[in-house]
Amino acid sequence: MKKLMGILLILLVGSMMFIGCSKDTAQEVYFLNFKPEIAEVYETKVAPAFEKENPGYKLKVVTAASGTYEQTLKSEQAKSNPPVIFQTNGPVGLASSKNEAASLEGTDFYKLLADKSMALKLDGVVSAIPYAVEGYGIIYNDAIMRKYFELPNKAVAISSADEINNFATLKAVVEDMQKNKDALGIKGVFASTSMSAGNQWRWQTHTVNVPLFYEYSEKDPSASPLMTGLNSSTFDFKYNENFKNLMDLYTNNSVTEKTLLGSKSVDDSMAEFALGQCAMVQNGNWAAAQILGTAGNKVAKEDIKFLPLYMGIPGEESAGLCVGTENYLCINKNASPEAQKGADVFLTWLFSSSTGKQLVSNDLMFITPFNSFSASELPSDPLSQQVSLWMNKSGISSVAWTFNAIPSEEWKNAFGSALLSYFEGKTSWNDVVKTAQEQWTSEWNIKNK
Repeated sequence: MKKLMGILLILLVGSMMFIGCSKDTAQEVYFLNFKPEIAEVYETKVAPAFEKENPGYKLKVVTAASGTYEQTLKSEQAKSNPPVIFQTNGPVGLASSKNEAASLEGTDFYKLLADKSMALKLDGVVSAIPYAVEGYGIIYNDAIMRKYFELPNKAVAISSADEINNFATLKAVVEDMQKNKDALGIKGVFASTSMSAGNQWRWQTHTVNVPLFYEYSEKDPSASPLMTGLNSSTFDFKYNENFKNLMDLYTNNSVTEKTLLGSKSVDDSMAEFALGQCAMVQNGNWAAAQILGTAGNKVAKEDIKFLPLYMGIPGEESAGLCVGTENYLCINKNASPEAQKGADVFLTWLFSSSTGKQLVSNDLMFITPFNSFSASELPSDPLSQQVSLWMNKSGISSVAWTFNAIPSEEWKNAFGSALLSYFEGKTSWNDVVKTAQEQWTSEWNIKNK
């Protein structure tokens, strides 16, 4: 009996030592988090869930204080046990981490990215992957659109807004809807093009993104258009006529006369859409709450949908919404191979496992660019779901955010003022183009001297 008890004791101690050693030797995945507002979610929900479902790993989450991420990142990267997962805000931030960012092309995490063009590259190698995105385009009320397509005298051959895939078709539909506005019960097809002070950002930043994207994509196809734009002292405004196409369509078929646009705000525009006074308005997925929360809102949740910013640029049939982010994830190539593997395991688990996806949607509340999410697993607002739908459409590529290349707020203000003068008939379109070109070079030189 004593011998038996001794053997059992040895086995018990040995098993406890094995368990202790297994726990102690679990591979640590060190994640340096950028967002203090969700630090608690990572620490109290994400980490325990990951470790429970992946017992060979331990997730360490450190969150930089607000406004100190770059400083904290540099400090932590210099240590013997650097973060294996870190965040960057775009091409500029990635360039400053070129000695740390590993190639992600062979990772399971990269395989999840629906639109591979959204990844950032260093020397042609995928080095940063977006994990949360926003998108914008033309928001439309599908109930009004269906009412139009049911008109016996409609002048177009198509029968649904889903069939609009270029500017020519959009223009034909909009102008015919404007002619039939009384039958449709609207004041105009488009909401007011808000041009009052502080309310021009939808045009001098968001709409101009499309010409910026195409021009700088063509200048250097091997680089991101944003990086090319940031390094360009000139903006030719090659696609200015296409930009004009869309702006003229907005203002010629609106609830508000052009001469009154200087007094209109974004809030005015969104209220006009929410109250059913128009069928379309340009804005982003963040506008869903504003539409649905408007007192007297007449637009059903299921009728709030998106179209891209079509302007008549060749090949735009395969272009999607303007989608972008300042939220990218990198893996540190200076961490151990085991830590790098653990990083891939964690990120793949977070964005593809059932548990991970629930945490992403319900607790972290990201709109993700990954093909692993179905519509039911995304944030529930209609425009977030539309962004995901467009990112996952076969044969469609999102138009990357390039407006961050704009050299200054002064350029935006000068361009916006020129646009308003054009709408009011006080200046020519050539003057608008000249302002955009000359102010770009002037502001770029100030910024880069």
